[in-house]
Amino acid sequence: MTTPSADLVDWPTAAQIARRVARPGPVASRAQLDDLVDGLRTAAADAVPHVLRVTRMRPAGARTERVRDAAGRFTRRVRTEQPDLGDVRVVDRATWAQANTRSMAALTDPVLAALTQDRPVESAAARLAGAAEVGGLLALLSSKVLGQFDPYGPGRPSLLLVAPNVLAAQQSLRLDPHDFRLWVCLHEQTHALQFATAPWLADHLAGRLGALLSDVTSSSLGLSRAPLRDKLALVGRTVLDAVRGDLTTPLDQVIGPEQKRELAEITAVMALLEGHADVMMDAVGRRVVPTVSTIRARFEKRRDGEGAPRFDVVLRRILGMDAKLAQYRDGAAFVRAVNADVGRDGLNAVWTAPENLPSSREIADPRAWVRRVHG
Repeated sequence: MTTPSADLVDWPTAAQIARRVARPGPVASRAQLDDLVDGLRTAAADAVPHVLRVTRMRPAGARTERVRDAAGRFTRRVRTEQPDLGDVRVVDRATWAQANTRSMAALTDPVLAALTQDRPVESAAARLAGAAEVGGLLALLSSKVLGQFDPYGPGRPSLLLVAPNVLAAQQSLRLDPHDFRLWVCLHEQTHALQFATAPWLADHLAGRLGALLSDVTSSSLGLSRAPLRDKLALVGRTVLDAVRGDLTTPLDQVIGPEQKRELAEITAVMALLEGHADVMMDAVGRRVVPTVSTIRARFEKRRDGEGAPRFDVVLRRILGMDAKLAQYRDGAAFVRAVNADVGRDGLNAVWTAPENLPSSREIADPRAWVRRVHG
Protein backbone atom coordinates (compact mmCIF):
# COMPACT_ATOMS: atom_id res chain seq x y z
CA MET A 1 0.00 0.00 0.00
CA THR A 2 1.43 3.38 -1.00
CA THR A 3 1.64 6.15 1.54
CA PRO A 4 0.04 9.54 0.69
CA SER A 5 3.44 11.18 0.30
CA ALA A 6 4.50 8.47 -2.16
CA ASP A 7 1.69 9.72 -4.42
CA LEU A 8 3.42 13.07 -4.76
CA VAL A 9 7.12 12.38 -4.19
CA ASP A 10 9.12 9.26 -4.91
CA TRP A 11 10.98 9.34 -1.58
CA PRO A 12 13.39 6.43 -2.24
CA THR A 13 14.44 8.15 -5.47
CA ALA A 14 14.76 11.47 -3.64
CA ALA A 15 17.12 9.78 -1.18
CA GLN A 16 19.17 8.28 -4.02
CA ILE A 17 19.43 11.65 -5.77
CA ALA A 18 20.46 13.34 -2.54
CA ARG A 19 23.20 10.77 -1.98
CA ARG A 20 24.53 11.06 -5.52
CA VAL A 21 24.46 14.85 -5.81
CA ALA A 22 25.82 15.70 -2.33
CA ARG A 23 29.46 16.77 -2.56
CA PRO A 24 31.80 14.64 -0.40
CA GLY A 25 33.57 17.47 1.46
CA PRO A 26 37.24 18.04 2.33
CA VAL A 27 39.82 15.34 1.69
CA ALA A 28 41.43 13.84 4.79
CA SER A 29 43.56 10.84 5.64
CA ARG A 30 42.10 7.77 7.29
CA ALA A 31 43.82 8.71 10.57
CA GLN A 32 42.30 12.22 10.43
CA LEU A 33 38.85 10.83 9.71
CA ASP A 34 39.07 8.31 12.54
CA ASP A 35 40.15 11.09 14.92
CA LEU A 36 37.29 13.29 13.70
CA VAL A 37 34.63 10.61 14.16
CA ASP A 38 35.93 9.52 17.58
CA GLY A 39 36.29 13.14 18.65
CA LEU A 40 32.70 13.98 17.70
CA ARG A 41 31.31 10.97 19.52
CA THR A 42 33.29 11.85 22.63
CA ALA A 43 32.24 15.50 22.41
CA ALA A 44 28.57 14.53 22.12
CA ALA A 45 28.81 12.52 25.35
CA ASP A 46 30.91 15.14 27.15
CA ALA A 47 28.45 17.92 26.24
CA VAL A 48 25.50 16.43 28.13
CA PRO A 49 26.52 17.15 31.76
CA HIS A 50 27.59 20.67 30.81
CA VAL A 51 24.26 21.33 29.11
CA LEU A 52 22.37 19.99 32.14
CA ARG A 53 24.37 22.28 34.41
CA VAL A 54 24.02 25.53 32.46
CA THR A 55 20.38 25.09 31.42
CA ARG A 56 19.14 23.74 34.77
CA MET A 57 16.57 21.79 32.74
CA ARG A 58 15.25 18.40 33.81
CA PRO A 59 14.33 15.76 31.22
CA ALA A 60 10.83 14.37 31.65
CA GLY A 61 10.97 11.36 33.96
CA ALA A 62 14.31 12.31 35.50
CA ARG A 63 14.61 11.22 39.13
CA THR A 64 15.40 13.63 41.94
CA GLU A 65 17.05 13.08 45.29
CA ARG A 66 17.06 14.92 48.62
CA VAL A 67 20.42 16.46 49.52
CA ARG A 68 21.64 18.99 52.09
CA ASP A 69 22.88 22.38 50.94
CA ALA A 70 25.81 24.30 52.51
CA ALA A 71 23.56 25.54 55.33
CA GLY A 72 22.41 22.02 56.17
CA ARG A 73 18.92 22.49 54.70
CA PHE A 74 17.31 19.78 52.60
CA THR A 75 16.72 20.54 48.94
CA ARG A 76 15.83 18.48 45.89
CA ARG A 77 18.31 17.90 43.08
CA VAL A 78 18.09 16.09 39.76
CA ARG A 79 20.13 12.92 39.83
CA THR A 80 23.32 13.41 37.85
CA GLU A 81 23.41 10.18 35.84
CA GLN A 82 23.62 10.67 32.09
CA PRO A 83 20.06 11.00 30.71
CA ASP A 84 19.05 9.28 27.49
CA LEU A 85 18.69 12.09 24.93
CA GLY A 86 18.58 9.83 21.87
CA ASP A 87 21.08 8.24 19.52
CA VAL A 88 24.24 9.97 18.30
CA ARG A 89 25.24 9.37 14.67
CA VAL A 90 28.34 10.79 12.99
CA VAL A 91 27.48 10.93 9.29
CA ASP A 92 28.68 12.20 5.93
CA ARG A 93 26.75 14.68 3.79
CA ALA A 94 25.03 12.03 1.70
CA THR A 95 23.77 10.17 4.78
CA TRP A 96 22.48 13.41 6.31
CA ALA A 97 20.57 14.19 3.13
CA GLN A 98 19.15 10.68 2.96
CA ALA A 99 18.09 10.78 6.62
CA ASN A 100 16.23 14.04 6.02
CA THR A 101 14.19 12.55 3.20
CA ARG A 102 12.82 10.07 5.75
CA SER A 103 12.02 12.83 8.22
CA MET A 104 10.36 14.94 5.53
CA ALA A 105 8.24 11.97 4.48
CA ALA A 106 7.16 11.38 8.10
CA LEU A 107 6.22 15.05 8.57
CA THR A 108 4.32 15.40 5.30
CA ASP A 109 2.38 12.13 5.38
CA PRO A 110 -0.54 13.43 7.54
CA VAL A 111 -0.86 16.57 5.41
CA LEU A 112 -0.77 14.72 2.13
CA ALA A 113 -3.24 12.14 3.39
CA ALA A 114 -5.85 14.88 3.71
CA LEU A 115 -4.93 16.57 0.45
CA THR A 116 -4.94 13.45 -1.71
CA GLN A 117 -8.32 12.04 -0.64
CA ASP A 118 -10.14 13.56 -3.61
CA ARG A 119 -7.24 13.83 -6.01
CA PRO A 120 -5.93 11.31 -8.54
CA VAL A 121 -2.57 9.66 -7.94
CA GLU A 122 0.26 11.70 -9.45
CA SER A 123 1.98 10.38 -12.56
CA ALA A 124 5.36 8.67 -12.28
CA ALA A 125 6.93 11.64 -14.06
CA ALA A 126 5.47 14.11 -11.55
CA ARG A 127 6.62 11.98 -8.63
CA LEU A 128 10.14 11.77 -10.09
CA ALA A 129 10.15 15.55 -10.61
CA GLY A 130 9.26 15.98 -6.93
CA ALA A 131 12.01 13.54 -5.99
CA ALA A 132 14.56 15.46 -8.05
CA GLU A 133 13.55 18.75 -6.43
CA VAL A 134 13.67 17.41 -2.87
CA GLY A 135 16.82 15.37 -3.40
CA GLY A 136 18.66 18.24 -5.09
CA LEU A 137 17.69 20.72 -2.37
CA LEU A 138 18.81 18.40 0.44
CA ALA A 139 22.08 17.67 -1.34
CA LEU A 140 22.66 21.42 -1.57
CA LEU A 141 21.86 21.99 2.10
CA SER A 142 23.99 19.02 3.18
CA SER A 143 27.17 21.11 2.92
CA LYS A 144 25.77 23.80 5.26
CA VAL A 145 24.74 21.81 8.34
CA LEU A 146 27.15 21.02 11.18
CA GLY A 147 24.69 19.09 13.29
CA GLN A 148 20.98 18.43 13.61
CA PHE A 149 18.82 16.95 16.31
CA ASP A 150 16.03 15.05 14.56
CA PRO A 151 13.01 13.99 16.63
CA TYR A 152 11.03 12.96 13.52
CA GLY A 153 13.08 10.20 11.91
CA PRO A 154 12.14 6.52 12.16
CA GLY A 155 12.89 4.90 15.50
CA ARG A 156 14.47 6.89 18.29
CA PRO A 157 15.30 10.61 18.14
CA SER A 158 18.80 11.09 16.73
CA LEU A 159 21.57 13.64 16.84
CA LEU A 160 23.26 13.78 13.42
CA LEU A 161 26.77 15.26 13.37
CA VAL A 162 27.93 15.96 9.81
CA ALA A 163 31.64 15.15 10.04
CA PRO A 164 32.90 16.72 6.75
CA ASN A 165 31.16 20.00 7.51
CA VAL A 166 32.62 20.16 11.02
CA LEU A 167 36.06 19.50 9.55
CA ALA A 168 35.61 22.10 6.80
CA ALA A 169 34.47 24.79 9.25
CA GLN A 170 37.22 23.91 11.71
CA GLN A 171 39.87 24.22 8.99
CA SER A 172 38.53 27.34 7.28
CA LEU A 173 38.07 29.22 10.56
CA ARG A 174 41.38 27.90 12.01
CA LEU A 175 39.79 26.65 15.22
CA ASP A 176 40.99 24.32 17.95
CA PRO A 177 39.54 20.92 16.94
CA HIS A 178 38.66 19.72 20.45
CA ASP A 179 37.03 23.00 21.46
CA PHE A 180 35.06 23.39 18.25
CA ARG A 181 33.67 19.86 18.28
CA LEU A 182 32.53 20.23 21.88
CA TRP A 183 31.04 23.66 21.11
CA VAL A 184 28.99 22.25 18.22
CA CYS A 185 27.78 19.37 20.38
CA LEU A 186 26.79 21.72 23.20
CA HIS A 187 24.37 23.42 20.80
CA GLU A 188 22.90 20.19 19.45
CA GLN A 189 22.61 18.47 22.83
CA THR A 190 20.76 21.54 24.10
CA HIS A 191 18.23 20.85 21.35
CA ALA A 192 18.04 17.23 22.44
CA LEU A 193 17.44 18.35 26.02
CA GLN A 194 14.69 20.76 24.91
CA PHE A 195 12.70 17.91 23.38
CA ALA A 196 13.46 15.58 26.31
CA THR A 197 12.30 18.22 28.82
CA ALA A 198 9.17 19.03 26.82
CA PRO A 199 8.07 15.67 25.35
CA TRP A 200 5.00 17.36 23.86
CA LEU A 201 7.15 19.71 21.78
CA ALA A 202 7.76 17.46 18.75
CA ASP A 203 4.06 16.75 18.24
CA HIS A 204 3.16 20.39 18.89
CA LEU A 205 5.54 21.64 16.22
CA ALA A 206 4.59 18.91 13.76
CA GLY A 207 0.90 19.70 14.24
CA ARG A 208 1.31 23.42 13.64
CA LEU A 209 3.60 22.89 10.67
CA GLY A 210 1.22 20.31 9.26
CA ALA A 211 -1.77 22.62 9.57
CA LEU A 212 0.11 25.43 7.85
CA LEU A 213 1.38 23.18 5.06
CA SER A 214 -2.10 21.78 4.51
CA ASP A 215 -3.57 25.26 4.30
CA VAL A 216 -0.85 26.56 1.99
CA THR A 217 -0.97 23.52 -0.27
CA SER A 218 -4.77 23.62 -0.48
CA SER A 219 -4.88 27.31 -1.28
CA SER A 220 -1.95 27.09 -3.69
CA LEU A 221 -3.11 24.12 -5.76
CA GLY A 222 -3.85 26.57 -8.54
CA LEU A 223 -0.18 27.43 -8.66
CA SER A 224 0.72 23.80 -9.36
CA ARG A 225 -1.56 23.94 -12.41
CA ALA A 226 -0.43 27.38 -13.50
CA PRO A 227 1.31 27.97 -16.85
CA LEU A 228 5.08 27.67 -16.93
CA ARG A 229 5.48 31.42 -17.37
CA ASP A 230 3.71 32.01 -14.02
CA LYS A 231 5.99 29.56 -12.23
CA LEU A 232 9.05 31.20 -13.81
CA ALA A 233 7.74 34.61 -12.73
CA LEU A 234 7.47 33.37 -9.13
CA VAL A 235 11.03 32.03 -9.19
CA GLY A 236 12.23 35.23 -10.89
CA ARG A 237 10.67 37.45 -8.24
CA THR A 238 12.19 35.34 -5.49
CA VAL A 239 15.67 35.46 -7.05
CA LEU A 240 15.36 39.21 -7.70
CA ASP A 241 14.36 39.85 -4.07
CA ALA A 242 17.29 37.75 -2.89
CA VAL A 243 19.78 39.64 -5.06
CA ARG A 244 18.40 42.94 -3.77
CA GLY A 245 18.96 41.75 -0.22
CA ASP A 246 15.34 41.30 0.90
CA LEU A 247 14.76 38.60 3.51
CA THR A 248 12.44 36.34 1.55
CA THR A 249 11.74 32.75 0.63
CA PRO A 250 9.62 31.29 -2.19
CA LEU A 251 6.91 30.51 0.39
CA ASP A 252 6.47 34.25 1.00
CA GLN A 253 5.21 34.60 -2.56
CA VAL A 254 2.28 32.18 -2.24
CA ILE A 255 0.89 32.55 1.30
CA GLY A 256 -1.83 34.91 2.43
CA PRO A 257 -2.07 37.19 5.50
CA GLU A 258 -3.49 34.50 7.83
CA GLN A 259 -0.84 32.03 6.77
CA LYS A 260 1.88 34.63 7.29
CA ARG A 261 0.65 35.20 10.83
CA GLU A 262 0.73 31.47 11.56
CA LEU A 263 4.17 31.18 9.99
CA ALA A 264 5.33 34.02 12.26
CA GLU A 265 4.11 32.11 15.33
CA ILE A 266 5.88 28.92 14.26
CA THR A 267 9.01 30.97 13.54
CA ALA A 268 8.84 32.39 17.08
CA VAL A 269 9.05 28.87 18.53
CA MET A 270 11.96 28.03 16.24
CA ALA A 271 13.65 31.27 17.29
CA LEU A 272 13.31 30.21 20.93
CA LEU A 273 14.83 26.78 20.23
CA GLU A 274 17.76 28.12 18.22
CA GLY A 275 18.42 31.17 20.38
CA HIS A 276 18.28 29.14 23.58
CA ALA A 277 20.79 26.63 22.21
CA ASP A 278 23.04 29.44 21.01
CA VAL A 279 23.09 31.14 24.42
CA MET A 280 23.64 27.92 26.36
CA MET A 281 26.50 26.70 24.17
CA ASP A 282 28.45 29.83 25.13
CA ALA A 283 27.30 29.81 28.77
CA VAL A 284 29.54 26.88 29.63
CA GLY A 285 32.42 29.36 29.63
CA ARG A 286 36.16 29.17 29.10
CA ARG A 287 36.74 26.49 31.73
CA VAL A 288 34.95 24.03 29.46
CA VAL A 289 35.72 25.53 26.03
CA PRO A 290 38.89 27.66 26.46
CA THR A 291 38.64 29.26 22.99
CA VAL A 292 34.86 29.90 23.11
CA SER A 293 35.24 33.66 22.49
CA THR A 294 37.40 33.08 19.42
CA ILE A 295 35.01 30.44 18.08
CA ARG A 296 31.97 32.69 18.53
CA ALA A 297 33.62 35.72 16.92
CA ARG A 298 34.82 33.79 13.86
CA PHE A 299 31.60 31.85 13.57
CA GLU A 300 29.50 35.05 13.57
CA LYS A 301 31.60 36.40 10.70
CA ARG A 302 31.02 33.14 8.86
CA ARG A 303 27.26 33.41 9.47
CA ASP A 304 27.28 36.94 8.10
CA GLY A 305 28.83 35.64 4.90
CA GLU A 306 32.23 37.29 5.27
CA GLY A 307 34.47 35.89 2.57
CA ALA A 308 31.65 33.89 0.96
CA PRO A 309 31.19 34.07 -2.83
CA ARG A 310 28.37 36.34 -3.95
CA PHE A 311 26.46 33.38 -5.38
CA ASP A 312 26.59 31.59 -2.01
CA VAL A 313 25.16 34.65 -0.24
CA VAL A 314 22.31 34.90 -2.76
CA LEU A 315 21.67 31.16 -2.50
CA ARG A 316 21.35 31.42 1.27
CA ARG A 317 18.64 34.01 0.85
CA ILE A 318 16.76 32.00 -1.75
CA LEU A 319 16.75 28.94 0.52
CA GLY A 320 15.62 30.99 3.50
CA MET A 321 18.86 30.43 5.40
CA ASP A 322 19.17 34.11 6.28
CA ALA A 323 15.79 33.81 7.98
CA LYS A 324 17.34 30.96 9.98
CA LEU A 325 20.20 33.22 11.07
CA ALA A 326 17.72 35.89 12.15
CA GLN A 327 16.03 33.23 14.31
CA TYR A 328 19.28 32.56 16.16
CA ARG A 329 19.75 36.23 16.99
CA ASP A 330 16.16 37.14 17.84
CA GLY A 331 15.79 34.04 19.99
CA ALA A 332 19.11 34.62 21.73
CA ALA A 333 18.10 38.21 22.59
CA PHE A 334 14.81 36.89 24.06
CA VAL A 335 16.59 34.25 26.14
CA ARG A 336 19.14 36.72 27.51
CA ALA A 337 16.48 39.29 28.39
CA VAL A 338 14.22 36.78 30.16
CA ASN A 339 17.15 35.23 31.99
CA ALA A 340 18.22 38.67 33.23
CA ASP A 341 14.67 39.39 34.42
CA VAL A 342 13.51 36.14 36.06
CA GLY A 343 16.59 33.92 36.07
CA ARG A 344 17.28 30.52 34.54
CA ASP A 345 14.46 28.75 36.36
CA GLY A 346 12.02 31.46 35.31
CA LEU A 347 13.14 31.08 31.71
CA ASN A 348 12.61 27.32 31.89
CA ALA A 349 8.87 27.88 32.31
CA VAL A 350 8.77 27.91 28.49
CA TRP A 351 9.22 24.13 28.49
CA THR A 352 6.33 23.31 30.85
CA ALA A 353 3.38 23.64 28.43
CA PRO A 354 2.59 24.74 24.85
CA GLU A 355 0.78 27.84 26.09
CA ASN A 356 4.03 29.03 27.71
CA LEU A 357 5.87 29.22 24.39
CA PRO A 358 6.51 32.82 23.34
CA SER A 359 4.44 34.41 20.60
CA SER A 360 6.01 36.30 17.72
CA ARG A 361 5.25 39.57 19.53
CA GLU A 362 6.82 38.29 22.75
CA ILE A 363 10.03 37.21 21.03
CA ALA A 364 10.50 40.89 20.20
CA ASP A 365 9.19 42.00 23.62
CA PRO A 366 10.49 39.57 26.29
CA ARG A 367 8.92 41.55 29.14
CA ALA A 368 5.49 40.87 27.64
CA TRP A 369 6.21 37.14 27.96
CA VAL A 370 7.42 37.56 31.55
CA ARG A 371 4.25 39.50 32.46
CA ARG A 372 1.98 36.88 30.88
CA VAL A 373 3.70 33.80 32.29
CA HIS A 374 5.03 35.06 35.64
CA GLY A 375 2.57 37.84 36.40
